This record gives sequence, structure tokens and C-alpha cells, in this order.
Amino acid sequence: MTAMDWLLDSDPAIRWQVLRDLAGASPEVVAAERAKVAREGWGAQLLAQRDDGGGWAGGACFPANHEPPPDDESDGQPWVSTLPTLDVLVELGIDPADEQVQKAVTDVRDTVRWEHEAQPFFDGEVEACINGRTVRIGAYFGQPVDGIVERLLGEQYADGGWNCELERGAEVSSFASTINVLDGLLTYQQTGGALDVEPARRRGEEYLLERGLFRRKSTGAVVDEDWLSFSFPFRWHYDVLRALDYFRATAQPPDARIQEAVDLLRRKRQPDGTWLLENTHPGLVFFSMEAGDGQPSRWNTLRATRVLTWAARKS
Repeated sequence: MTAMDWLLDSDPAIRWQVLRDLAGASPEVVAAERAKVAREGWGAQLLAQRDDGGGWAGGACFPANHEPPPDDESDGQPWVSTLPTLDVLVELGIDPADEQVQKAVTDVRDTVRWEHEAQPFFDGEVEACINGRTVRIGAYFGQPVDGIVERLLGEQYADGGWNCELERGAEVSSFASTINVLDGLLTYQQTGGALDVEPARRRGEEYLLERGLFRRKSTGAVVDEDWLSFSFPFRWHYDVLRALDYFRATAQPPDARIQEAVDLLRRKRQPDGTWLLENTHPGLVFFSMEAGDGQPSRWNTLRATRVLTWAARKS
């Protein structure tokens, strides 16, 4: 079995993206496979976990009655509430026009409130990491998120990025906050958002590019060794593959400053043409989509393969 065969022998969420991004299938074939995501496999399983009143696990960012454990006893963040579940549905590429998907998202809009100050879900809250993800979700599913976008545009730092610790006095940007906001702004722009986010998005991209996607601008040192290991789902976290896949999604020609990151990605390819799952972020989940760290990962293989295909393009 080739790596391509192995990818296609999978859930509809993997198959439709392989057909679109790697196999050159017709739009009709891609659309037919994508339509299965809400009805079969992982997408259908997540939709089936919805609360009766809307949302997931009784909460926006955290499950209802969630009590964070002490840091030294933490088994990670629970990933079963509304925000992380919608994050995954976007990554699955579930058809936003599907009737039951629209019903689920409308219920979120009408009933789910943030833990911060009970703001409606698509009004966002105060942290850029959360608001960037909410913009992406809202734009993807056709919900109005202009208010959050305006807030994010006003919170961009002079260095070009964002930091979810702004409310607590952070003075410079962070990689994680920046990639979450960039993902949101890109989806907003690609789905026809009314506000002009292009200048802010370009400045945010420059923040990452100036640092080679994983190095300190001041010293050239690697900021965090964990970023060199690839996760899925990536949740709110940053890593090199996530950043590379973002730049691929922009459809811009590859910038020369990503070359070291691309070389790292290429070195991690296994002899059989797959990439491994390396750094699963711990926490409560509804189910696993992978065999575990150290095992071949369909998600990382799909994403890495399409990044390398894009990176080989000529300007």
C-alpha cells in the first residue's frame, strides 16, 4: 500500500482533502466525498455529542463546572467543549452548508456564552487566541464576526503579532496567539468578510517570517523545542507544521525564509512516505483520530505532503 492508498483508506474527512489537495480529483468528486463528513465517521460522531440545548459539554471554552487542577497535577485541558469541538469540525472540513451542521452552529450562536463575562459565542471574549479561533469558526460557518475582527485589528502589536496576555500586560507578541489570529483573519478574508484585514494579516505573517517560523529574532535560538514536533489536533498550540500549512493555505508563493522549516519537515518524512504523530496535547477528548505518538499519522502526512507540494512551486 502506498502512502496515498493509506491516506485514502480512511475517514471521509481525510479522503476529501486528499482528493482535493493531492490527487487532483474533479470538484464533483471532492464535493461528494466532503458531503459524507457530516454523515459518517469523525464528523458525524462529533455532531452526535451535541448538548440538547446547543453546544458541547455545557460550555464555550471549558466544560460546565470545570475546575482546573493545580498545575503540577494537570492532565491537560479538556477538549470536549464548544470551542475545541468546532475547531476540529473546521479542520475536518465539514460542509458548512449541511443542514444539520447549520442547525448546530445556529444553536451555538443562540445559546452558548463565554465563561469570561457570558458574552454570546460569536461576539468573542478578550483573549486573542480564543478570538482568533472564534473568527475562523464563525467565518467558516457563515456567522457574523465583524465585531471580533475589529477588536483584533485594534490589538495588533507594533511587532506585527498578537498576544492573548494583552489584558495582563504583555508587551510583545507570541507565536501561538499570532497563528491563531492569522488563521482567523485568513478564513474571514477567504469567505468574503467585509473588513479589510489584508494589511494586518501581512504584518502578522511578517512577524513569523522574520523569525524563520521558530527562532528568536534577537538571538536566532529555537524558541521552543516542542514546536519542532508535529501535533494533530493542534488545538491552540503552535508548531512548525501548523505554520507551514497556514502559509500554504494563503496560496502565496513560498517565501525564502521558510526554507529551514521546510527542510525540517522534509527530514521528518519516514521511509514509507508517512509522517509520525509526535506531540499530542493531553486532555479529555470524545475519541482519538490517530494511533498515538510515535505512530504514522494520516493527518500529519496529509498536511506535510501538501505543504511540500506547495513549497516546491516556483515564484
